[in-house]
Parts: sequence; C-alpha cells; structure tokens
Amino acid sequence: MSDRVFIRGLRVDTVIGVYGWERTVRQTLVLDLELAADIAGPAATDDVAGALDYDAVCQRLRRYGAENQWQLVETFAEGVATLLREEFAVPWLRLRLAKPGAVAEVEDVGVLIERGARP
Repeated sequence: MSDRVFIRGLRVDTVIGVYGWERTVRQTLVLDLELAADIAGPAATDDVAGALDYDAVCQRLRRYGAENQWQLVETFAEGVATLLREEFAVPWLRLRLAKPGAVAEVEDVGVLIERGARP
C-alpha cells in the first residue's frame, strides 16, 4: 500500500520545554503528518467507515497535547507516533514536528521522524 493521508499545519498547544518559564506556559507545536492508509477501499464504496478519520486524528492529538507535558520535542514526537500506530492502526507515518520561536532569528526548529514499515 503506497496510499497516504496527509495533515499539514496541525497546531497543538502543550507545555513543552526545558527552561523554567516554558514549564509555566502553553506553547504551540506545528505538526505535518503523512499516514499510510488504504485509500482504494473506501474510495470504491464511498463509505467513510473504512477511511482513516483525519478529523478524529487531529482531535486526538490536540487532546494528547492538552493532557500531557514534556521537556523535549523528541519525546512528544515519539509519543505521537506511538499513539497513531496503536490507536489508529497506522502502519507507517512520517511526522515533522516544529516548535516555532524556540530559537531567536529562526522560523522554527524541530524533528522529522518516520516510524513503521515504509509503503
């Protein structure tokens, strides 16, 4: 399967960072996701029940950010990957996670990870 669902620019507010002031505020992370998914099956039937529900994915990741806190973007990224693979049965994903404003005079910094068997 080489089909993918993508989500770009998902904003997730969370407590993240290693500095004292970061532990007292919510910051916005920006996620870009590519998720392996069967597109052909749901397309053939035009039935949403068989499709990867990207709205549910977005809502779940926002809730995940709101309910937890981390020091490292790496830890958050690994948690997102595990959550998506377990709760949404995503066999492969690519995640670009950006933390805008983390470094002065830089648009954003972050991580890019892939998990699972690449389609």
